[in-house]
Amino acid sequence: MKTPTVRPPGTLKPDTARWWRTVASDYVLEEHHLRLLTLAAFAWDRADAARRTIAATGGTTYVDRFGQPRARPEIAIERDSTIAFARLTRELDLDAGSPSNTAQPPRRVSNRR
Repeated sequence: MKTPTVRPPGTLKPDTARWWRTVASDYVLEEHHLRLLTLAAFAWDRADAARRTIAATGGTTYVDRFGQPRARPEIAIERDSTIAFARLTRELDLDAGSPSNTAQPPRRVSNRR
């Protein structure tokens, strides 16, 4: 079954939407795989937003009202989103090698016969 012609969600950042389209066109994905791909893309964007906030604030900690250093909430957001992205891409078997130059898109490793 070939991946149907679909478009990425409009809320993705342009670079992430481009990655989504590349993966969707280069691999044989069923509808539930496209949903996992979308979740992975959202996780990547969320991690990127957290990284940008961390860079803008100049550090990974802040001092609370009691004068104690605390980890910024963005640290946990970046960590959790990065882990989610890694797990979702692993679930999709996207690191099975680069697509070949054949006319048919590569199948996911777990679906090979």
